[in-house]
Amino acid sequence: MTKGYDVIIVGGGPAGMMAAARAAEIGARVLLLEKNDVLGRKMLITGGGRCNLTNDANLEETIANIPGNGKFVYSVLHRFSGQDVRSLLKQLGLRTKVEEQGRVFPASDQAVDVVNTLIKYLQQRGVTLGYQTLVDALQIEHGSCQGVWVGDRFLPAKAVVIATGGLSYPKTGSTGEGHKMAKTVGHTITPLYPSAVAITCNDPWIVQREVQGVSLPRVTITLYRENGKVLASEAGDVIITHWGLSGPGALRLGRVVALACAKGQGPLRGEIDLFPGHTWQSLEELVKGKAATGSKRTLKNILSAILPERLCKVLISLAQLNSECPFEKLNRSSLEFLIRQMKALPIRITGTRPLAEATVTAGGVHIKEIDPRTMASKLIQGLFFAGEIIDVDAHTGGFNMQVAFSTGYVAGEAAASLAQEGT
Repeated sequence: MTKGYDVIIVGGGPAGMMAAARAAEIGARVLLLEKNDVLGRKMLITGGGRCNLTNDANLEETIANIPGNGKFVYSVLHRFSGQDVRSLLKQLGLRTKVEEQGRVFPASDQAVDVVNTLIKYLQQRGVTLGYQTLVDALQIEHGSCQGVWVGDRFLPAKAVVIATGGLSYPKTGSTGEGHKMAKTVGHTITPLYPSAVAITCNDPWIVQREVQGVSLPRVTITLYRENGKVLASEAGDVIITHWGLSGPGALRLGRVVALACAKGQGPLRGEIDLFPGHTWQSLEELVKGKAATGSKRTLKNILSAILPERLCKVLISLAQLNSECPFEKLNRSSLEFLIRQMKALPIRITGTRPLAEATVTAGGVHIKEIDPRTMASKLIQGLFFAGEIIDVDAHTGGFNMQVAFSTGYVAGEAAASLAQEGT
């Protein structure tokens, strides 16, 4: 690693690997430096170890799923789309599949196959890989990036791409070195906070673990401001934990909660609609229908036919009713209260889990200091950024990985083109 390179990529996640491969593809001599002993460590744990690598959504839908500065990445997403990612992987021998809500996974359901395919791509393109190599600083001379420092060793390059990720899952290597390097050379780092993160609640029935592990498919969570107006609403699967709510439906609201708490607006009032496909009236008819057909018509048995049993106990307790009460003896006001709980189960949201547990980091290098067409720094010649280090964050569902691939592809291409201009 002592010879000079055209382009040095710092960080071996999806953005870094794509940047390195693309730069090499158009003829640059590329060195990819990774602090871990493997590439793509965070990729290996995403999507439950299956790697939700992109989404089948079109460009407009993709932008709509990037609440954190989505318009900034419009150009790069158009340049290298989710379909382009799938086509590339297919050319490399990896088949993919589309699942619910457009989420794309490897057909094998193995994240390691995605990482290995990208490593093969790097090797085919002649990229030099430097493992267990921590970059300490950038070398800047006369407003131009000349290379990087690894300890007391200088590695020269004509262009450098920083793709070190955010602060989520620090055990995978995302510990903020890239932010520090960018700030040291004059870049602004916007406040970092969790995005795509689980929500914490202090409702007794949650913290007392009465329903820990209960899954709620296709529910809707709505957050309200102090004045009663809706702050945000998201639909999706939710898992109740001993500290709050997790699962895709909750993670999509995590960013909103984190921002609100940062502004001193917590705790927040929320509601869970357990049956978003039903009106209040049709839900009442559903419950009455179960009561009419069931042989054991106690309140507990009837509700258990449409909801998890442990959650039924919570609803019955909140209504201050006896679970063994025969349904026909239920008065009108009690039935209305139960229906209200099922359509608008109140929750008290206190915040989110820590940034280290978030799927994605919001905040990062300020987008006003980056050229959206090339991912080049507007402050330092020859310096580029890609991936989660930039102040762009998306909902779960493969959108963040796509942003990483797209920004990496464009940054690598632009860095290689710049390096070749000076050859």
